[in-house]
Amino acid sequence: MYCVKNRAKIVIFVEKMPKIIINIHLNTLFSSFLINYGRYEKEKSYLCTPKERKRMKKLCFLMVALAVASCQRQGKFHVEGHITEARDTMLYLEHITLGEGVVAVDSVKLPADGHFRLGARAEGNPEFYRLRIGEQGINLAFDSTETVRIEASLPNMSFGYSVEGSNTCDTIRLLSLKLADLERKVRRLVDDRSLTLQERNDSIEATIVEYKNQVKLQFIQNHYGATSSYFACFQMLGGQLLFNPLSDRSDLTWVRAVANAWNEKYPGCPRTENLCNIIAQGRRNQAKPREITLDFSNEKVRELGIIDMTFPNIKGEDITLSDLKGQVVLLDFTAFALEGSQERTMQLRELYNKYHSRGFQIYQVSVDPDRHFWAQRCDNLPWISVFCEEGVQSDMLTLYQVAQVPSYFLIDRNCDLQARQEDIPDLEKAIEKLL
Repeated sequence: MYCVKNRAKIVIFVEKMPKIIINIHLNTLFSSFLINYGRYEKEKSYLCTPKERKRMKKLCFLMVALAVASCQRQGKFHVEGHITEARDTMLYLEHITLGEGVVAVDSVKLPADGHFRLGARAEGNPEFYRLRIGEQGINLAFDSTETVRIEASLPNMSFGYSVEGSNTCDTIRLLSLKLADLERKVRRLVDDRSLTLQERNDSIEATIVEYKNQVKLQFIQNHYGATSSYFACFQMLGGQLLFNPLSDRSDLTWVRAVANAWNEKYPGCPRTENLCNIIAQGRRNQAKPREITLDFSNEKVRELGIIDMTFPNIKGEDITLSDLKGQVVLLDFTAFALEGSQERTMQLRELYNKYHSRGFQIYQVSVDPDRHFWAQRCDNLPWISVFCEEGVQSDMLTLYQVAQVPSYFLIDRNCDLQARQEDIPDLEKAIEKLL
């Protein structure tokens, strides 16, 4: 064994060993170690003394042990394979998170043969990912340091791929194929002009019900705790969830079975909490109507001129409407899941940017059924966005006589309610007047 010293780097050569290279950073000793084997004859002039060789040998074994331990602590899963007909295209491995949207965790520019190997840190509980090239994607799920192999060609990547090494990923593949078949059936019905509008809608609804029943019996039943069952509960068609436990009692029963199984198998993990939150909301939505009892003192109503409310923002901090006294406030009841929500948000942003410096504020109450979806959509909003867990069943909507959302109200600096949406022909002029 001998070594070559070169400033902070020490190159160690060991005889009669396989050829490996390991780089390890240790700030207190060296900037890096490079272990390479099998070059004794060429480097005799750099032989270490026996004492140095002994010291370096101990240090080398220590570094290797530390490297192995570090890799074990930082467990990663990997996905590898080939995607043909995709030379020089970028392949992304993306994490489908609950609160942060889609996050790229690894990527590679594909060579001519399409070979790739990507990976990320295993979360310890099931998480969902996708391989993506442009609009083509492959859904995957991982919960441990496993390696999954994918074979596909770019033109038919989303549905013509094969999976090895994961039963979960293969079941997700089957669900994706089944959903694609449903989309084709629905598209044919939409394009069938021999049907009346009512016949078309009835046929589409029957096709979707049949699909859901098949998924329930073939994929979810007796596999409630499976990662693929969670995936099945959140399949979408035309931007809408196929399973709607918030309003459909049958869907609520099945999704609740998945939630209970996940709560036993993965207690406390974010996706378990997401399921439990949805089930709680669904039970509230489908509960029998109840009488609303008001307990407001006359002094409080006279003092404020509004019905006060307190809801949590994205950070979990309780924000009270009356605390904004001294500002002109647009009280906005909305749901980000509604069509046209993005355009409306842009309009509100223009108002906020124009008038905020003069004392204008927006108190936006979301009645979305999915808390994580709300958190994702409002993360970068500059105004106050809070979440009403009761959703459209909230007493506040009744008390403010909100017949539909979105709906807004203007509150002056004295915290008095001045006007509601129906009575405001020009919102900017109304804000200017109150400022």
